[in-house]
Amino acid sequence: MNQIVCRGLTTDEIERQYALRKLRPAYEATMVPGWLERSAAFRAEHPGARIDLAYGPGPRDRFDLFPAPDPKGPFLVYIHGGYWQRGDKSVYSILARPFTDAGIDVALVNYDLCPSVPASAIAPQVRRGVAHLWRSARELGCPRTRFCVMGHSAGGHLTAEMMATRWDEEAGDLPAAMIDAGLPFSGIFDFTPILHCSENGGMKMDAAVAAEISTIHRAMPTDAPQLVAWGENETPDWRRQSLDYVERFATAQRSVETFIVPGADHFDVVDVLADADSALTARALALILG
Repeated sequence: MNQIVCRGLTTDEIERQYALRKLRPAYEATMVPGWLERSAAFRAEHPGARIDLAYGPGPRDRFDLFPAPDPKGPFLVYIHGGYWQRGDKSVYSILARPFTDAGIDVALVNYDLCPSVPASAIAPQVRRGVAHLWRSARELGCPRTRFCVMGHSAGGHLTAEMMATRWDEEAGDLPAAMIDAGLPFSGIFDFTPILHCSENGGMKMDAAVAAEISTIHRAMPTDAPQLVAWGENETPDWRRQSLDYVERFATAQRSVETFIVPGADHFDVVDVLADADSALTARALALILG
């Protein structure tokens, strides 16, 4: 029986709102190949690109670095999406171009994927990667005037996890105010609905794990500004995730701006962010450049 199981939604409704590949089943055939081709071209032509640098011992403890030709100081870490089960930094090199062109050094990080690791292991791994990049910035030739984190989809959640991290408690050499700005786009911050979605087949969460990795339930230890964005045509409960995040964490001291990407669904947001002339990219650049 299709009963209401979460936030007034039935299992069928949750599937329609959260199993996004079913809503646009052709995207992996029609969009991803283009992202891969454009990303490969950008890596080949970008001066100084450094690929598959290690931040740890594991095979996916890797990042790609794209230094800005005319660096202005910010260092941006980008975290890719893929429902914590799919994706690779190599797909999203195109997202670095508008930022390096604006004088921002960009690193894209990989991380282990479910079901090879539990969902609860991913944010700690990304924390290690982000901490490595902060520690190594000067050695990599990247100014650390402003250190920012951005991600889309699963990367949006992981960006929020970085903002919710007490960095000085992670390691004694890390400052509490390590991150100067966060940009979580189209993220999930409350995993309770995913317990009732087919995507949990790969994530294998139980209620305890879903609560543990739900950023919405924790305190935000930083007042660094954030930009939360999502597509106008994303599903209602996916949009609700970002609205709840903003309501939970925006304060008089902590600026949490919002931006709705006109006419975009969840996957379109990637192309919009890769467009140097888009309003979303302009808002992101303004926050990162300070």
